[in-house]
Amino acid sequence: MTQKIGLIAGNGQFPFLFARAAREKQWQVYAVGYRGETDPILAQQVHIFEWLYVGQIKRIIKFFRQHGITQAVMIGGVAKVRLLTHFRPDTKAIALLARMRHTHDDAILRAFADLLEEEGIRIESSTFLLPELLAPAGVWTRRKPSRTERDDMRLGWKIAKEVGRLDIGQCVVVARGSILAVEAIEGTDAAISRGGALGKGQAVVVKVCKPTQDTRFDIPAVGLGTIHTMQQAKVKALAVEAGKTVVFDRPTMIQRANEVGITIVGFDGQEMTQAHEG
Repeated sequence: MTQKIGLIAGNGQFPFLFARAAREKQWQVYAVGYRGETDPILAQQVHIFEWLYVGQIKRIIKFFRQHGITQAVMIGGVAKVRLLTHFRPDTKAIALLARMRHTHDDAILRAFADLLEEEGIRIESSTFLLPELLAPAGVWTRRKPSRTERDDMRLGWKIAKEVGRLDIGQCVVVARGSILAVEAIEGTDAAISRGGALGKGQAVVVKVCKPTQDTRFDIPAVGLGTIHTMQQAKVKALAVEAGKTVVFDRPTMIQRANEVGITIVGFDGQEMTQAHEG
């Protein structure tokens, strides 16, 4: 029996992967896409598609109600810098923001999800049809991290978790015990490039899930593009949080990492917590 699922799609490849997985598992996808963010080709990959601007919450609710959608996912990013030109808040969005004490990413997304659930639309985890995308624990590559790189990964993990707790970003770049870059509004790739320029071939990238992150949305993601950015920045090691990071193009990503001598490690939270306590 075919089931229905709503998709609130941002940028990147994740919405396409979800749409493909949904079709393979006999789900019909009813998607809304954000102008200036969502790839127009997505409209050809779903059952029904509608364009709107970020902030048009009433149109999302109306669209889903028209098609009998009671569960949905929020997948793909929205570039913060583009909100200056593509943000068109309706009265529901304005009311939502007005009653919030903090307008950090997680707080806004959580409030938005709560609002949709009040309207009868339950938000599911972004990976509930794609659990195979979650990062496994262990060393993925032929080259294992050196002792210095592991020490930097542990430090980076601690700092990244604190930065995440403050809802600033999910990624830090470390070299020999020094923090070279912290991800903020510019995004992960820009932080890697900035940190790599300072690291001079010694830098390590650490990307984690924020401590209070709602994993229904905004889950950390890495992929082949991450390796390309690291290679250009002369960064030789990547640590991600196992089970809480989405990995795109994993086989190709690992193959490329092996070719250029980059090591990739998936750490679980318990392992890192014990390391810091020890």
